[in-house]
Amino acid sequence: MLRGVDHIVLAVADLDAARALYESLGFTVTPTAHHPFGTKNALVQLDDSFLELLAVEDERLMPPVEAGDFSFPRFNTGFLEKRQGASMLVLRSRDRTTDLEAFQALGLRTFPPFDFGRKAEMPDGRLVEVGFALGFVQNPLMAETGFFVCQHKHSPELFWKANYQAHRNGARHLNSVLFVAHNPSDHHEFLGGFSGQRTMRSTSAGVVMDMEGGKLEVLTPSAMKAFFNLDVPHDMPEEGGILALRIAADLDRTRSILDDAGIAYTVHNGEVILQAEAVAGVGLIFCQASE
Repeated sequence: MLRGVDHIVLAVADLDAARALYESLGFTVTPTAHHPFGTKNALVQLDDSFLELLAVEDERLMPPVEAGDFSFPRFNTGFLEKRQGASMLVLRSRDRTTDLEAFQALGLRTFPPFDFGRKAEMPDGRLVEVGFALGFVQNPLMAETGFFVCQHKHSPELFWKANYQAHRNGARHLNSVLFVAHNPSDHHEFLGGFSGQRTMRSTSAGVVMDMEGGKLEVLTPSAMKAFFNLDVPHDMPEEGGILALRIAADLDRTRSILDDAGIAYTVHNGEVILQAEAVAGVGLIFCQASE
């Protein structure tokens, strides 16, 4: 079973500043939502995935961690003590329990399931309840990046809204999640098991996996520079992590928005590139969306 990307968690020190940044890039950002365990978020919804801008709100609300558990809020708190950036890759789940059983059968380290709900503000201002069933798994070779599956529960149709998916820059789709690692092939076994994709393309530059609706790519630092003109931030851990996201958008509109906002970018192989250190720790690559 292939699992496409549900969302990327982007851990930020200041949620209001991150919201303003992403709005200046031409994205529509949802109203702030509050988690019952001490974090808060705002989302950039694309056609079938989203970016979650996440910040710590109140550490006193974070429950203690029992032995063998995984704590979403504490993981991101620890991440933010070191840097901002893409802290977690989250894949779509049709059945969280089945996915955890599949991971266990592959010998991957899993954790007890975790369910929660929160209030979401609709475009008309109404508050509705949305819920999620999460299943966490660990990649021991990339321990500073979190991985889990997410099953949308409690009326998932209330989560996705066309108003929130309409962006001034014409952004539509998350084409690729780009990991950087010195030895990309070290990660193909975990990512293959996590995604359900056992077929991949491997070269000296890296590993590419076709997902449901997009790609996972693990590239060396030199390949990142050659293919996308992306620099690796000085605070990226030695083990690597998620360096950038490649998003299909309207390039003419995107460049006009960036020019008007005075935001620096480069054009490489016809795509618009924003360096990670300029965009809260995760690089953005805008490619032309198909008509």
